[in-house]
Amino acid sequence: MGKNLLVGQSGGPTTAINASLAGVICGGIQSDKIDKIYGARYGVEGILKESFVDLKDFNDEFNIMVLKQTPSAYLGSCRKKLPSYEEDKEIYEHIKRVFEKYDIGYFFYIGGNDSMDTVNKLSKYFKKVNSDVRVIGIPKTIDNDLCLTDHTPGYGSAAKFVANTVKQVAHDNRVYDMPSITIVEIMGRHAGWLTAAAALANNDEEKYADIICLPEIPFDIDKITDKINELLKTKKQLVIALSEGVKTKDGVLLCEDTSLKEAAKDGFNHAQLGGAGKTLEMLLKERINVKMRAIELSTLQRCAATSASRTDIDESFAIGNAGVEYALSGETGVMIGYVRKDSDSYEIEYKPFDTDKVANLEKQVPCDMISDDGMDVTEKFYDYAKPLITGIQNVYAENGIIKTVTVK
Repeated sequence: MGKNLLVGQSGGPTTAINASLAGVICGGIQSDKIDKIYGARYGVEGILKESFVDLKDFNDEFNIMVLKQTPSAYLGSCRKKLPSYEEDKEIYEHIKRVFEKYDIGYFFYIGGNDSMDTVNKLSKYFKKVNSDVRVIGIPKTIDNDLCLTDHTPGYGSAAKFVANTVKQVAHDNRVYDMPSITIVEIMGRHAGWLTAAAALANNDEEKYADIICLPEIPFDIDKITDKINELLKTKKQLVIALSEGVKTKDGVLLCEDTSLKEAAKDGFNHAQLGGAGKTLEMLLKERINVKMRAIELSTLQRCAATSASRTDIDESFAIGNAGVEYALSGETGVMIGYVRKDSDSYEIEYKPFDTDKVANLEKQVPCDMISDDGMDVTEKFYDYAKPLITGIQNVYAENGIIKTVTVK
């Protein structure tokens, strides 16, 4: 009889995080080296509380299909970051006792930058105490800011939602024959990958995202005002795609710089952002006399399962499955990532990367994907991102409403 498998989810959820969970479950079911499959409720917090669920119900093709299309995190998530071993040995010893009690031989953590930190710390601890527990990180984040991997599970679906939303908002913007500006605030703490995806709404015939403001480029209200005035000479209605994390040249968040509100902190001590769109709206109203509004896409960006990218869901499932294969082959302390093949058509491989080179690091949009004026993207970004949003995910629905699954 084999060892048992434990899987948890952490950080902000995505449309595709449960597809990766499904991939891990299926990988575990298919292996004769794995006996039971447990899910930790609310990430590492569930491990500490021994709050586990048996995932055997997913030994069914229909249930797996419904899990793959369910948005958010089926097992629940958390924002808990483990202290170092030197700071708190007891928490590691407690986790070890829990793993021994449930005969856990394989642990998979699906998450972003900080979750990979947990994978890194736990794998090093188990090596330190000569335990053969294998710890594998499965990436996820709509921010697309994890290092080494070509892109992240969840980004493609969120990018597709952003692009389609911007295009539809732009059409709505044209209802009345009057000049107007719509500011669309998009998630992105330090990296502008998701905001850049607004450009994917554009095509050869028409531009729907007229100005794109990324956190990689210092915010300059004068430059933006000049750009708007120039565009309004030939176009009545404009759409500005604005990252929530845009900063001034001094590195201060836009919403903080205007003293409109004090940014709250989340469980990882990151600024909980918001208000950048309204801030820009207020600043522009003082300078430009046209109809103006700001909208915030908020959590819809990460939970719009009915508009998911087929490519994203398929790859997210596959990367979870690949994680199990790598664990069974002896890997630990790694994050499974995407490597884009050097070929004419879009193809990727699944490779393990040392979490030392991933944890607590962020990948920003490179300069060669940003236009010279800092308010648009280049063809290199289009070439990079277009394959990630392709395909329509077939969604099973009842009476027109998407079928989902929740923990009982």
